Amino acid sequence: MVTQHEKVALVTGANRGIGKEIARQLCQRGYAVFMAVRDIPMGRSAAEELCGEGHEAFYLQMDVTDPVSIKHAVGTFSQKADHLDVLINNAGILEDSGDDITKLNTERLERTMKTNVTGPILVIQDFLPYLQKSPSGARIINVSSGAGALHSMSTYAPSYSISKTALNAVTRQFAGALQGQNIAVNCVDPGWVQTDMGGSQASRPVEKGAEPIVWLATEAPLTETGKFWKDRQVISW
Repeated sequence: MVTQHEKVALVTGANRGIGKEIARQLCQRGYAVFMAVRDIPMGRSAAEELCGEGHEAFYLQMDVTDPVSIKHAVGTFSQKADHLDVLINNAGILEDSGDDITKLNTERLERTMKTNVTGPILVIQDFLPYLQKSPSGARIINVSSGAGALHSMSTYAPSYSISKTALNAVTRQFAGALQGQNIAVNCVDPGWVQTDMGGSQASRPVEKGAEPIVWLATEAPLTETGKFWKDRQVISW
């Protein structure tokens, strides 16, 4: 099946939590959404759920830590769509166990950086030709965290926090490199959200966490690029 939708989006880590809700909200706004997920059964189930609600959603197998997997996903995508309007790098891990950086396991740090930083770089690089074909201009949104903000950083989750600071830098680098190409690149802090990562005590439901990300993907001016956002407001790095 080849999508006939004018608007096409891709969301990584879209099988649950914020990623799945982002996909749902984009579908509700008329996008065909590719749900990039590592786990095949979970990915298919998530896509089938949105299709059952009357939307057009595709499961796209992708492991953001595996460059070959990403290239295979691009090949599959190319058979179903000829352009990409929105890319949301949502896939991420938080494995810190409560230790501060003086006891940080560097293998954990490497895993976290590979998923939260290198993964988004590779995904953007490989899907860039399709973003450049967007007829109305494209948007890249990297899902970051307030934990990555240097102005307030302390000792919380060092691997995760460091990776999100680096992801913010990745955002700035791509925004600069794509200046003048009608592609906006931004990062966003969704807040403390009720997901498997955030926990049940988090202050925000997934709908609230996804909303500012979807706003950046669909309504924010393309001239707004290279910035760090929360609740539709630019925040400090």
